[in-house]
Amino acid sequence: MSNFDHLYTPWRYGYLSGDRKKPEVDCIFCAKVNADDQAELVVYRSTHVYVTLNLYPYNNGHLMVVPYAHVPSTEQLPPEALTDLMLTTNAALAALRRIYKPQAFNVGANLGEAAGAGVAGHFHLHIVPRWAGDTNFMSVVGGTRIIPDELVETWRKLREAWQAPPSGG
Repeated sequence: MSNFDHLYTPWRYGYLSGDRKKPEVDCIFCAKVNADDQAELVVYRSTHVYVTLNLYPYNNGHLMVVPYAHVPSTEQLPPEALTDLMLTTNAALAALRRIYKPQAFNVGANLGEAAGAGVAGHFHLHIVPRWAGDTNFMSVVGGTRIIPDELVETWRKLREAWQAPPSGG
């Protein structure tokens, strides 16, 4: 038995057991529209979209840019919301670069359940920071991802970075 046979992640118990706090509205993204930013890990809000941490991240700093409008695809968003979506995505990339210095990003969306969307009714764009070798031995051998930072700490760092002026480059 190796030291990595068991990884203790008690913060995931609520998700696995179904013992999660139920939102007052059916859509998890609509529930964040008027919620407390720190409690819901909302990093930033603009006119048409907000940025939130993914509660079950693929990598440290995994963000989602979410329109306030409950629509399943970008086709239903007006031009000003689409512009806000992309400008906010750029700001998120800049904040993640300042804090975590990733070497690359995956940016994308799953449109529809058949495409893998976990919340198919409410469009959201994923931003996943990437580093060379981030599919380390734990992912390859154990099928386990390592997220080195607590979500609340990641939220704090990103809120601060969002307020900081860009540092050229």
